Amino acid sequence: MAIRQRRARVEQEAIQMSILVAYASKHGATAEIAERIAENLREAGQDADARPVQEAGDLGDYEGFVLGSAAYLGHWLKDAAAFVRSNQDLLAQRPVWLFSSGPLGTEATDAKGVDLHTAAEPKELPEFQEAIHPREHRVFFGVLDPDRLSFTERSFRRLPAARAILPEGDFRDWDEIQEWAYRIAKELTQADATHERDDSR
Repeated sequence: MAIRQRRARVEQEAIQMSILVAYASKHGATAEIAERIAENLREAGQDADARPVQEAGDLGDYEGFVLGSAAYLGHWLKDAAAFVRSNQDLLAQRPVWLFSSGPLGTEATDAKGVDLHTAAEPKELPEFQEAIHPREHRVFFGVLDPDRLSFTERSFRRLPAARAILPEGDFRDWDEIQEWAYRIAKELTQADATHERDDSR
C-alpha cells in the first residue's frame, strides 16, 4: 500500500522537462505550427521553447526535442536537415519527435489515390531514423497564402496544372496538432515518473 501511494505521489510530482521545439519555415506556416506545439506542451505542464533552428543556441540543457520543417519536393529545408546532422550525437541521447508540414487541400489522398501524408514524408527521414531514433514522425497539412509567395512561386502557380495541385487556403488541423503535442507531453511525464521511481529504489 505504501509503495503504491509513493508511486502515485511521484507521478503527480513529476519534474517538468525542458523541451525545445526547433523548426525551419519558408513562409511562416511551419513556424506557427511549432509555436502552437510549444504552447500546447506548456499547457500540458512542460517547459517548452519554440525557436528557429538557426537560433536554437546551446542544446545541452534541453531534455527533449520536437524538430520540424516545411517539406518541399520531398525534402526538408536545408537548415533543418543540417541541424539534425550537426547535432545527431546529442539528439540520439534524448527523446525526439519529428514533424513535416506541406500537403495542401482537404483530401487525404490525391487524384491517383496516393496518401498525401505518406507522399509528403521527406527523403531524409530514413537517415534521421537511423541516426537519432526519433519516437515518431508526423506530417501536418500546410498553408498556401499567395501573399506570402515569392514572385517565382506566384508565376508558377498561375499555370492551370499548378493551381490544381497548389490550392489556396489554410489546411492545418489544429486539433490534430494539439492532440499530438499533448501526447508528447504525456509520454515525457510518464518517462520522467519512471525515472524518478527507478532512482528512489
